[in-house]
Amino acid sequence: MKRRALVSLLLFLLVYSGLVIYIGWNGWIWLQSVFQLENGLVYTAAVTLAAYSYFISRISSLSLFRIIGAYWLGIFQYALLLIPLANLAYAILSLFPVDQQMLLFWIGLIVIIAVATIIVYGSFQAYSPVIRPYQLHIAKKADNHKNLRIAVASDMHFGTLSGKAHARRLAAFINKIKPDLILLPGDIVDDDPDVFKKKKMGEEMSRLKAPLGVYAVLGNHEYYGKKIPEFIEEMAESGVTVLLDETVEVDGSFYLIGRKDRTDHTRASVAELAQSLDKAKPVLMLDHQPYELEKAEKAGVDLLLSGHTHRGQLAPNHLFTKRLFEIDWGYHRRNTLQTIVSSGFGFWGPPLRIGSRSEIVQIDLTFE
Repeated sequence: MKRRALVSLLLFLLVYSGLVIYIGWNGWIWLQSVFQLENGLVYTAAVTLAAYSYFISRISSLSLFRIIGAYWLGIFQYALLLIPLANLAYAILSLFPVDQQMLLFWIGLIVIIAVATIIVYGSFQAYSPVIRPYQLHIAKKADNHKNLRIAVASDMHFGTLSGKAHARRLAAFINKIKPDLILLPGDIVDDDPDVFKKKKMGEEMSRLKAPLGVYAVLGNHEYYGKKIPEFIEEMAESGVTVLLDETVEVDGSFYLIGRKDRTDHTRASVAELAQSLDKAKPVLMLDHQPYELEKAEKAGVDLLLSGHTHRGQLAPNHLFTKRLFEIDWGYHRRNTLQTIVSSGFGFWGPPLRIGSRSEIVQIDLTFE
C-alpha cells in the first residue's frame, strides 16, 4: 500500500512539474521578447518557489509559504486554462501579415490582465460574504415553536488565510440576522486547530449567540488535522457543541442529529441515529458531505444541512461537483426530505471564489 502511494505521489509530482514548466516557459518567452532578458535564473527561482510553496508549507511553520502557495494554486489553474488558448490564438494570427513581436506582446498582456482580474475579483468574492435566505416549511408540529430562524455556516477553514478578521465577519453577519439556532456543518478549521488557537479566533467564535445554542459537526479537514480532541475542546471554550454521531432534543420541540464525517468509516448510519426518535417531531440533521440523501429520507429526516462542495470554488470546477453530488449547492427536495448545501463561508487553498460566493445561509422555518 505504501509503495502504491509513493508511486502515485511521484507520478503526480512528475505531471505537476511538467505543467509548471509549461506555464513557466510561456512566461519566460513573453518576458524575453518584451524586455530582452537573457538570464532567466531569478525568474526560474521565483516560479519554482511559487509552484512548490504549498508543498513546503505542509512541513514548515512559516505562513509565508502557505500564502504564496495558496495564491499560486489559483494562478496555476487559470494559467492552464488561458495559456493554451493564447498559444492557439498566436498560432492562428501569426499566419496573417502582422508584427510577430507585437502579436506576442498583446496576447501575453491579455493573459496577464485576465489572471490579475481573476485574482482581484476572486478575492472579493471570497472575503465579502452574503446572506443566502431560504423559507421552508415542515409539516410537523414543533412544541413551543411555530417558526424558527436558523443560521448555517460551513467550511470556514479558519487558519492562515481565513483568519481572525474573517471569523469576526462570521460573528457579525450571523448576529445581524438574530437566529434562534446556529448550525455549523463542518470544516471549521483548516486541518488542525493550531493557527486557530494561535490567532485566538475562539474569541470571535464566542461572539456567536443564539437562544437555542450553537451546534457543529466534524468535516473531513478536522480528520486530516488529526487533532480532533483539541478541536472539540477549543469549540467548547467558544460555546460551540460538537455532535459526534449524537442526537439532541432542542427545547423539547425538534431533534438535531449530528453525524461524524464520511471520512470516519466507523460512524453510525442515519437509520441507527434516528431509530429511537419520535418521528412526529421535526428531525434536522447535520452531515458535512451531502451524500446518502435517500438513506436520510428513509430514516425520517426532514431537513439535511451540508457543506463540503464549495460549489467548486473556482469555475469551471462546479461542473465536476455537479456530477459528483446529487446536490452540490442550494436547495433540493426529495419527497419529504429537504436539503440545503452551502457553498461555504471560507475557502480551501487559494483565497479566491469564481462562480461561487462566501455565504451564510439563513433559514426561516415554519411548522404545522
